[in-house]
Amino acid sequence: MKLAVTYDNEMIFQHFGKSENFKIYEIEDGKILSSKVVNTDGTGHEALAYLLKDMGVSVLVCGGLGDGAKAALNDAGIEIYAGNEGKCDEAAELYVKGELVAKEGHCDHHEEHEAEVCEGCDGDCESGNCGGCSGCHNQVMEGKNAGKIVKVHYRGTFDDGEQFDSSYDRGEPIEFICGTGMMIKGFDKAVLNMDLGESVDVHLEPGEAYGEVNPDAILTVEIAMLPGSENLEVGKDIVLTNTYGQNFPARVTDKTDTTITFDTNHRMAGKALNFHIELVEIK
Repeated sequence: MKLAVTYDNEMIFQHFGKSENFKIYEIEDGKILSSKVVNTDGTGHEALAYLLKDMGVSVLVCGGLGDGAKAALNDAGIEIYAGNEGKCDEAAELYVKGELVAKEGHCDHHEEHEAEVCEGCDGDCESGNCGGCSGCHNQVMEGKNAGKIVKVHYRGTFDDGEQFDSSYDRGEPIEFICGTGMMIKGFDKAVLNMDLGESVDVHLEPGEAYGEVNPDAILTVEIAMLPGSENLEVGKDIVLTNTYGQNFPARVTDKTDTTITFDTNHRMAGKALNFHIELVEIK
């Protein structure tokens, strides 16, 4: 498996969305086999999740990150150990020993940005989304497990029964600080008052999951205005960058002879989700 750590001069970089480098560790049988530093080539915020996924990373160690980045990492199936600091190598060794924990790293006061035209990517779009922030931590929910580090196994399905994710299949529960917004609202709320060993089944409407589809985030532009977009195909996942240097994922959803349409909504936006959740550890 591969572990990624936000990297800056041997130390854990504290702002996931602005990390210019990751140190990638190859781990097998409880040992670190190799490591290397990889540059993000300007990729930032939520798009970093898909960059890590493409590299085969399954676990991330970082400082602070925001809700958008967390959602993208969860969507990519990457386990998060947020709120850590210190040397990257020491964090990797703690992970191998099973002693690394998620501490802090959530921030719910994101800076708003005016919509701008993206540049320097395969296509342009307008976006006011900021998916990352500096490390801080605020308890935002009430319940007996609020503020506690918990581990849960879960299975996620759509209403038609199709499974979209499962920690059981990965053989590893996820760990997070309950009630602090590290998970989507409905998932977090479900765990707040669970007992150790208890299992629950919950149905989440979009408002308690990844939100409704925002029609303003679906953008149609002229192909002639976007050099290179003529080579993109419907269904292609790309990374867009706005003039603030913020990168975020988008998908090509339609294309004609003269126009191309991008959807910058989260992939799970507008979807009702079902979760089977089992609380396996409380720290």
